[in-house]
Amino acid sequence: MMFKPVGSICNLSCTYCYYLDKQKMYGKESAMSMEILEKSIKEYIETNAGDELCFDWHGGEPLLLGVDFFVKVVELQRKYSGNKRIFNTIQTNATLINDEFASFFKYCNFLVGVSIDGPRDIHDGFRRDKNNNATFDKVLKGIELLQHYGVDFNTMTTINKYSEGRGAEVYNFLKGIGSHYMQFMPVLEYVNPLNSNVVSPDERNSRLAPYSVDAMEYGKFMCDIFDCWIKNDVGNYYVNLFDSTLANWCGVNPGTCVYSETCGANAVVEHNGDVFPCDHFVYEKYKLGNIKDSSLEEIVTSVKMKEFGIDKRNTLPSKCLKCKYYFACHGECPKHRFNNTDKGEEGLNSLCDGLYYFFSHVETYMEKMKVLFFEGKEVKNVMNENIL
Repeated sequence: MMFKPVGSICNLSCTYCYYLDKQKMYGKESAMSMEILEKSIKEYIETNAGDELCFDWHGGEPLLLGVDFFVKVVELQRKYSGNKRIFNTIQTNATLINDEFASFFKYCNFLVGVSIDGPRDIHDGFRRDKNNNATFDKVLKGIELLQHYGVDFNTMTTINKYSEGRGAEVYNFLKGIGSHYMQFMPVLEYVNPLNSNVVSPDERNSRLAPYSVDAMEYGKFMCDIFDCWIKNDVGNYYVNLFDSTLANWCGVNPGTCVYSETCGANAVVEHNGDVFPCDHFVYEKYKLGNIKDSSLEEIVTSVKMKEFGIDKRNTLPSKCLKCKYYFACHGECPKHRFNNTDKGEEGLNSLCDGLYYFFSHVETYMEKMKVLFFEGKEVKNVMNENIL
């Protein structure tokens, strides 16, 4: 479950950020109160029947709350955890990481997700601070501190207009800074033409934001990375899209809501206790409730939450359901479904052409790795096995 203890407040002002607009929704925001924090932690632990669970801390920029806030987080988790094993991940722009934070992350075993878009010119193109200053050097300094203290980290990289045509370059850059686990997220946003606010797919009077990646360019970007990865890096470097694609090819859980048939298992608790089904759908009409009024278990098991998750499949046009790659794609994320099919059906993913291009490009290798998987062999040997 995702927790946003600082809401959308951030020390940066990234051009493409879909969450900064939430300040208009909440007005003057403040940090999550200790009362809401404790209730969230206690009830999330109690709601989970398993022996392990993960807290995912997001923003905005959660490090604005300081180390003491997260010390309290760990104290509360230990208070209520019983025999359950607790994991913490935190997503940050890394500009506020200092020795105190880095040593805390190491001591408390936090997995840190660092937002970085690639080489300097790509990263600084859209990722600027409030005074429009570049942030690349501060991010690298933060990563160096994580490495110095031995903190596990992965990278979150957006694919935007500045990234087009540079997939291999971005991939090799991320390898060069020590990232072994890479998440790539396409920037594809539609905005209200009157105020440029990011809107949800059910608002039809919208336009594509100029910083968005072209659908085919997205597909080519990921194919370029795949071609580098498949030759030398399988088993040593991990890319979220490749892992999910292989999982779906093998008929196992892809491990991510985006490529699952249904969603609704990644609810978001906002700083004031509001709960939403997804952080891409933090709009009033999607609000599930507030933990001050209802228990977290009641909220996340509500009919509204279940319907949201099932709608990922049930609102797809027939073109998607008949597609040869439906099993791998599942319509991707509902937040990108702004297009109509040739027959006029709503709900077609705006990245459809690029996704189809990617899946057709990797199909042969996925079939090879699928054979290796079911034979109990290591898929990293895909280039050495004469299978197909």
